[in-house]
Order: sequence, then C-alpha cells, then structure tokens
Amino acid sequence: MPAARTTPLANVMLTLDGVACGLLASCVGGDISADVIEERVQGSPFAKKHIGQPKYEDFELQVGFGMASPVYDWIATTWTAGFARKSGSVTAVDSSMNALTEQQFAHALLTKTTIPALDAASKNAGRLAITLSPESTTTAAGGGKVPSTGVAQQKPFLLSHFRLELDGLDCSHVTKIDSFTVEVQVGVDQAGIVFPNLRVTMAADGAAAATWQSWFTDFVIDGRNEDGFEKSGAIVFLAPDLQGEIARVTLHNVGISALRRVPAGPGDAIRHLAADLYCERMELAVGTTRPVPPLKIPTPTKVPLPPGKIVGGIPR
Repeated sequence: MPAARTTPLANVMLTLDGVACGLLASCVGGDISADVIEERVQGSPFAKKHIGQPKYEDFELQVGFGMASPVYDWIATTWTAGFARKSGSVTAVDSSMNALTEQQFAHALLTKTTIPALDAASKNAGRLAITLSPESTTTAAGGGKVPSTGVAQQKPFLLSHFRLELDGLDCSHVTKIDSFTVEVQVGVDQAGIVFPNLRVTMAADGAAAATWQSWFTDFVIDGRNEDGFEKSGAIVFLAPDLQGEIARVTLHNVGISALRRVPAGPGDAIRHLAADLYCERMELAVGTTRPVPPLKIPTPTKVPLPPGKIVGGIPR
C-alpha cells in the first residue's frame, strides 16, 4: 500500500460545501489506490495480474475548537443519526494563504469522531480526530489565495481542562477519562451509529468515591438497573481560565458495569478507582460558553425499588 500522506501542521484549509472552515491541525490520507487481483490461468504456472476499481481512501483530520461552525454542526448532525454527506476540499497553503495544491472530495460521510484521553495531570494540548469517507476524490493544482474565514488559527484545548457531570454523583475527584470514538457503521441498506463505553478514573477515598460506590451497589449488585436508574450528564471542555466552557459532550442513559481498583504505580500516593460506563447516546455542542456551576456534593442514598419491578441482578 502507498504510504499515507501527512500535510504539515497548520498549512491546510478545510472547505465544506463551499464554506472555508479554517486551518486544520493535520491532514492525512485522501489518496486513490486499487487492489491487485490475481487470476490463475489453466495450464500456466504464472498468475495473470490486473487491478480492480479505484478506491478513494479516507481523510483523517485533526481539529481543535477554532474551526467554523459547519465542522461541528456536521459532527453534531452525524451523532443524531443525520448521516449528512458533504463535498469540499483540503487545500495546502503557504504562509500568505496562497493555494499550493488542492484535494477535492465528493459526498463524504463523517464516519469517526475520536475524543482524546483527558487527564488532570496532563500539560498537553488536545484535538478531535475525525475521519471522512468520500465517494470520490480529485487532485488539482493550487492557484490564487484561499479566502479568509474570520476563524482564528487552531487553538487546541488542554487535556487537563475538563469536568465530568453525572446526575447525583460527586465527580469532583475524577482525574481521567479514556479516549473514545463515536463511529458510523455503514451496512448494505442503512447506516447506524455506535456510541462507545467509557472508562473514568477517580480518587478511591473520600465522600466523592462513596457516591460512585453507592450507585454501583444499587445498579449492579442490587439490580436496580432499569432505565429509570440510568443517569444523564456531560463531559465539559473548559476554557483556559477554567471560568467557562468551550464545548460539551452530553451523555444520555448512562449506566455503570464495573468499579475496579486501579493497581498503584511507583510513587503513587493516592489510590484510584476505574468505573466502566455505558452510554446509549451522546451529543456534541461547541461554542456555547457557560459559567462553571458551584460544586454540589451529594450524599450517597439508597433508592427504593419502584413497585412492581423485578430485580434482575445482571449488569448490562
């Protein structure tokens, strides 16, 4: 297979349906290839070889939260099973925004969105990774200036600037959320969307962890795991000053399937727990700035079973 092409950082403009959406953090792929097919010829020790139909390879793009709204609207629509197809281009530009080369794509489906791992101890910047699967691509020579979008150059968010919210749980001591990918699976007759399970790491001691242990006991051990006992919440990406939010992933119908002790590493002074969660549906919203609400620490409580419900006792 040909080597994947990577375009230098901050030198590629993304255009969707004629709208210039801003400079990408990186761009890989978009090449054209064909499979080599071998056919055995009767009476000959040699195989006849020829190529199949052209294949248009996926684009893998990385973006921060500085793109124009059509990018995030496309992700949001996809996550609600809209499955909108878009045409556009990725254009390599020089420092004066002169177009050097352009790859045009037609009727692309957004098939993957990856949220990076979030870690309160990290000092690194983060970006979303999105995969576009086009029906066809065309390479053209560049010419002229790429229009300005009024969108600032990419400003990656910090992986440590996040907050988890879940109804009735104290999430103030959550320190990590593993990376996860929302994926579109295309079948013969229809497409479907798969929302992944989540893994959340938190400090194991104190009142915050007790609220998680109480929910785990109710939901998994005691079998109170019907729809009414699932939770809603959000993963919130915080602004650099930690005083507002720049994006959020809203979580619907969240349940817990495991709460495990995390093996201590060398020099670890704090014990941790890892919670495995499922989530039936997610929504992405970018650009709505909201103030950080005051922290409310709930008290762990037992929730009585509603009348007529059967206790299953089997984690979902």
